[in-house]
Amino acid sequence: MVLRLSQLFLRTLREDPVDAEVASHKLLVRAGYIRRAAPGIYSWLPMGLKVLGKAEQIVRQEMAAIGSQEVHFPALLPREPYEATNRWTEYGDGIFRLKDRKENDYLLAPTHEEMFTLLVKDLYSSYKDLPLSLFQIQTKYRDEARPRAGLMRGREFIMKDSYSFDIDDDGLENSYQAHRAAYFKIFERLGLEIIAVKATSGAMGGSRSEEFLHPTPVGEDTFVRSTAGYAANVEAVSTVVPADIDYTDFAAAEVRDTPDTPTIETLVAAANQLAPRADGVAYTGADTLKNVVLAIDLPGGERQLVVIGVPGDRGVDLKRIEANISSHLGLGGEVEVEAANEADLKKNPLLVKGYIGPGLDLANPVLGLEGSSKLLYLVDPRVVSGSRWITGANQAGKHVFGLVAGRDFGWDGVIEAVEVREGDEAPDGSGPLEIARGIEMGHVFQLGRKYAEIFDLKVLDQNGKQVVVTMGSYGVGVTRAVAAIAEKYHDDKGLVWPIAVAPAEVHLVAVGKDAAVFEAAEKLANELEAAGLEVLFDDRPKVSPGVKFGDAELIGVPMILAVGRGLVDGVVELKNRSSGETENVPLEQVVQQVLTLRDSL
Repeated sequence: MVLRLSQLFLRTLREDPVDAEVASHKLLVRAGYIRRAAPGIYSWLPMGLKVLGKAEQIVRQEMAAIGSQEVHFPALLPREPYEATNRWTEYGDGIFRLKDRKENDYLLAPTHEEMFTLLVKDLYSSYKDLPLSLFQIQTKYRDEARPRAGLMRGREFIMKDSYSFDIDDDGLENSYQAHRAAYFKIFERLGLEIIAVKATSGAMGGSRSEEFLHPTPVGEDTFVRSTAGYAANVEAVSTVVPADIDYTDFAAAEVRDTPDTPTIETLVAAANQLAPRADGVAYTGADTLKNVVLAIDLPGGERQLVVIGVPGDRGVDLKRIEANISSHLGLGGEVEVEAANEADLKKNPLLVKGYIGPGLDLANPVLGLEGSSKLLYLVDPRVVSGSRWITGANQAGKHVFGLVAGRDFGWDGVIEAVEVREGDEAPDGSGPLEIARGIEMGHVFQLGRKYAEIFDLKVLDQNGKQVVVTMGSYGVGVTRAVAAIAEKYHDDKGLVWPIAVAPAEVHLVAVGKDAAVFEAAEKLANELEAAGLEVLFDDRPKVSPGVKFGDAELIGVPMILAVGRGLVDGVVELKNRSSGETENVPLEQVVQQVLTLRDSL
């Protein structure tokens, strides 16, 4: 059926929406694909649904190709399964919770591991039923603190999530690789460059995970890669750890007066003036140990302070800490970390702001300060045994010089905590790292037996023995994919959809007021449709050519076919929206020429 602009529920806008920051957000709203309903929540209009539907269909086809079967769960879910996995608590403020009229707790599902596990437990009991892969394309909900960039980070979004169920780890590896290969095919068909990077598992758990990132300057994820092929999300990068140092002949640490030196810069300047090195090399921030106090709101309301010792020339990366600190706190999922505030420090008077140090007591690694036993002290991997530091003496205006790790102070654990820099060495030895930004389009996890053990998902093996099923979890952000495509495929005039997801294949424009033009365009629209082409027909009778062409370029259908003045010579104008190339085509050859151009796109 031909889509007629005279009847289509569509209004284009000439101005960008005031809350839009990125091109995809601006253009999807201006071109009439989506409309804002609330922060991070969007209504999909007819043209937008066509694009979304095509993206979903590509996902469905590639999932079916690896033998995955589609199911559909409710988005409104009871509390109990998420209570069993502790994610009701671990998600914190990140999910929408609600009660029914009987005061029963529910949530709007952020993800469905629990429900898939319970469904398979309900229906399957034998190794003969496995391997199994199930997927759904479903709306998810997360209470984003700062929804932004239109569809890229919203509170309501559509995701494909799939789950594999296998009898053993070899089966899980096969399922994982099958999904991984399917993802590359999905994103290739969507026209998106993708890099698979090592990632942390976070609240999902599991032994292995990778993110599928689309490189773009507007992406929220920072990742690193080396020229030899190493790639990882910054949260998952492992520091190349220096070798331990023999400190046998090192002099004893010394406390010195360093008034008015609360920052690394002032401390370095004072150190070079008060205690210059014997070898004449100037101190830098890398010689100082900066002790950063962070606060974490734990489940149950307790506020935990953590002190992390890092080289003074490195900035702290809170996202890396959030991804890595849960294991030190004995928690199962990610937590939110923030800098300790003045109230936190006042409750711990031994933490002297600007002069905090690990102390001089190996037996008490928790800062070595009397009364500070509730503090957790972690260090960056560069703090190795024998490394020497200038650091706070836990007294205002005083620092310790030559404090030796492993001799003069200890720690409770090691954590990846600082910003990764351009030029840092890749952990696999493949050379220096470069830093880039990207949009997370998909994520795959080897969950293992975490959820199966919680819900007692077992099957009988070939020997009649019950074994716990091992699982994988695999997600693709479908609405985010639409945004990423729009972000990549546009120019200064509007969207330029790839043919695979475009709302129509050819945008037919009747130009002018001549009845003969509209009659010829009508006939041509029917011929194009009969040839199997998807046609968007601008048949509006009282709209100027400038507005019609402006809308055609804004909407972004791959081919624009204009019926106008050339009709007297028996030709119409065919434009390739992507390349901008135009040609006059004889009327009797139009359908074939459009088909030829479509097949080349």
